[in-house]
Amino acid sequence: MTNRDSTAIEKKPRLLVFVIAYYAEAKLEWVLDRIPREVFASYDCEILIVDDASEDRTFEIGRDYQRRHPELRITVLRNEYNQGYGGNQKVGYTYAQNEGFDFVAMLHGDGQYAPEELPRLTAPLADGSADAVFGSRMIGRFDALRGGMPLYKFVGNKVLTTAQNALLGTRLSEFHSGYRVYSTAALRRIPFALNSNDFHFDTEIIIQLIDARQRILELPIPTYYGDEISRVNGIRYAKDVVRSTLRYRVHKLGLLYQRRFDTGAADNTHYDLKLGYASSHSAAIDAVAPGSKVIDLGAGPEGIARQLMRKGCEVAVVDRFAPANPPEHVEVFVQDLDEPPRFPLLPYDYILVLDVIEHLRDPERFLDRIRSNLDHRPRALVLTTPNVAFAAQRLMLLLGHFNYGQVGILDRTHTRLFTFGSLRRLLRDAGLRVQRLEGIPAPFPKALGDTRLSRALLRLNQALIRVSPGLFSYQILAVAETTPDTDFVLADTRRASQARSATP
Repeated sequence: MTNRDSTAIEKKPRLLVFVIAYYAEAKLEWVLDRIPREVFASYDCEILIVDDASEDRTFEIGRDYQRRHPELRITVLRNEYNQGYGGNQKVGYTYAQNEGFDFVAMLHGDGQYAPEELPRLTAPLADGSADAVFGSRMIGRFDALRGGMPLYKFVGNKVLTTAQNALLGTRLSEFHSGYRVYSTAALRRIPFALNSNDFHFDTEIIIQLIDARQRILELPIPTYYGDEISRVNGIRYAKDVVRSTLRYRVHKLGLLYQRRFDTGAADNTHYDLKLGYASSHSAAIDAVAPGSKVIDLGAGPEGIARQLMRKGCEVAVVDRFAPANPPEHVEVFVQDLDEPPRFPLLPYDYILVLDVIEHLRDPERFLDRIRSNLDHRPRALVLTTPNVAFAAQRLMLLLGHFNYGQVGILDRTHTRLFTFGSLRRLLRDAGLRVQRLEGIPAPFPKALGDTRLSRALLRLNQALIRVSPGLFSYQILAVAETTPDTDFVLADTRRASQARSATP
């Protein structure tokens, strides 16, 4: 073999064909024989068979097949203790990562999914157009029934998939196929080892891929139902699937943190503007008079500035990071707000501090520094912050949950949290004249989509806020009037006194 040939072989993508096997002695060899040899030509390929502690001859049949096919790279393992359907997948995917494979394709040892489809399912990964490929039996309208899927399973699959798509905002044809091919790069981005060892592992890994913004592609596959024994309790499986999906939604709302769904994906969507409904951003913008001068501290994305400019305002923004696309004529100051201000405050009529103080190490010092840079002319300080006494948060605490998460009131970047009472004291102690504190409802249209349901929940939340702001407000809007600190008052008093004394 020439060096050129050797280099060509080394450049082939590495594919692991992972065969999960549990009491598969009757079909395992048949499945292995059907793996297309084309796969071995296109990829640097290995077959991994993992027997999940079967008490039949599954492991021995795998080893015998390995001996009789020395031309194939085959590894046969047996879990000493049963890991479950999900647990067995964890073993295979960890093997794929540890051994440096680029892709891993899961086959079932009972032959329910056609190995002949492997070249077609792996191709989108090889050409870089997908991060995960799912074989779907439900793309064709009634193909699954024609392939022998029992009617009750067909209906159950449709109902569950429809519900999950609604909850997750996806459009998958099927969540419940076990024929999947993943890039190991995608698997490294998600904490699949935290998933259930049971059958709803497949649902949880889909949710993780969605959260991590990995590209999922579905391709149609034939449906085959033979004499294999189904080990899935349908009712329990449905409950587990729905429970996992709902837990993800609650997690994304910031109410009940789920580590398994924390993919660490860069996500600043919870700092995007909440407009078109009652929200902290709408209320803050409404609080600013048209044509005024505004400085937005901790501005984040530049959307607020654009909205204020439409009201004829002159706007400046301050943030740790320069905005990627600041509007024209907006002055930008780049600074960490935990440090003394290096930006002017005197020219402005309004100071916006929206969802900022809960992130600061020392909110008291921050407000003191703001005050020390002002004079006698009153400015309006418009501030928003989460209400830690929100009813949902109290309920979680009652149930024993106090978990910081990615978003919401207990966002992990929050260092200080406030109630109506503690926020009022903070502002008064900082020498601000509190004009109003207003309860803001939870952003249901953002969390659930702008639907009739989310609008109805928003109206209900607003009505409950009128009954008890401290209990039902998700956020607090404060509007306060500034006063100068005593150092400025003393210095100004001396100047004025000297000027008056000099007058005959």
